[in-house]
Amino acid sequence: MKKLNVAVFFGGCSPEYSVSLSSASGVILNLDTEKYNPLMIGITKNGSWYYYTGPVQKLLNDTWHNDQDCTPTVLSPNRGENCLLLLEDGNVSRLPVDIAFPVLHGCNGEDGTLQGMLELCGIPLAGCGTLASALSMDKDRAHRLVSLAGIPVPRHMVLEPDTPFEQASAFAEEIGYPLYVKPVKAGSSYGVTKVPGKEHLSAAVTLAFQYDSQVLLEKNIEGFEVGCAVLGNRELVTGEVDEIELSGGFFDFTEKYTLKTSSIHVPARITGTKAAEIKEAAKSIYRILGCTGFARVDMFLTPEGQVLFNEVNTIPGFTEHSRYPGMMKAAGYSFRQVLDRILELALEQKSENV
Repeated sequence: MKKLNVAVFFGGCSPEYSVSLSSASGVILNLDTEKYNPLMIGITKNGSWYYYTGPVQKLLNDTWHNDQDCTPTVLSPNRGENCLLLLEDGNVSRLPVDIAFPVLHGCNGEDGTLQGMLELCGIPLAGCGTLASALSMDKDRAHRLVSLAGIPVPRHMVLEPDTPFEQASAFAEEIGYPLYVKPVKAGSSYGVTKVPGKEHLSAAVTLAFQYDSQVLLEKNIEGFEVGCAVLGNRELVTGEVDEIELSGGFFDFTEKYTLKTSSIHVPARITGTKAAEIKEAAKSIYRILGCTGFARVDMFLTPEGQVLFNEVNTIPGFTEHSRYPGMMKAAGYSFRQVLDRILELALEQKSENV
């Protein structure tokens, strides 16, 4: 059987560049090389594209971008050509691409920008398409759509750069402290602050505006965060629900990637009935936002047992120790099996859209 060329995109113009290098390494090292030939496509922090042929280890220590291992490349925009154009010594050569697998986090990669380019080129895409990626990245619009479907969401207010601070302060008093200030479109908790009192609100808003042109003020939800891995296009399967146990503060960037003072429990320490409810809510949210391929749906579970929507990660972390592979493993699916299915789903989605 002919191996399929899988273009794995990593890096990118995003604060989450380093996270992408780790996730892409996990994907590349766990692909079934009897079925797939990984093509490593690195995007630098300033947006330059390269076909990378060096060892995966150089992704992990961010030494991949060098003249020895890299060839400048672009995607051919000609629909149906399905290839990378390699630009070397004034010559152009073509490298066929059977499936594109973006493993970029945050803006300029997870937000529909790269997905739109790949869909325009006609290349089968692993994961969510343009619209679902853009909607899921936008916390305000995702919350509005999910809320319209009857699934509870935390109360929030959107701040624009010209929103008077007095309005923000008045809303904060209304929903009470502590509360959260978040960029509308960012991931890995960049720019997010848990605000304990009004004297900290202004600084938190200023920080969040460094990451996006819109900022959320969001009510704090008592309880804890749970997540659910979802896999599929039309027929969906889920991993086991996980639970984030915090000893203090919130699940910020440091905690997400070091777990210094927090723990992740898979399966979550909840009843089977509640876990089933969370899984159904996750599948409903996945469908509401038009997700395909895979995504991780994050929710809150209150002490009273209410489930509220938090956010969808259309390209969640993909190291062997990340939450998405961990939830799927707990449900009986190995990392390699999950990646196999994601790539199969990309081809299925492409054939349906032709």
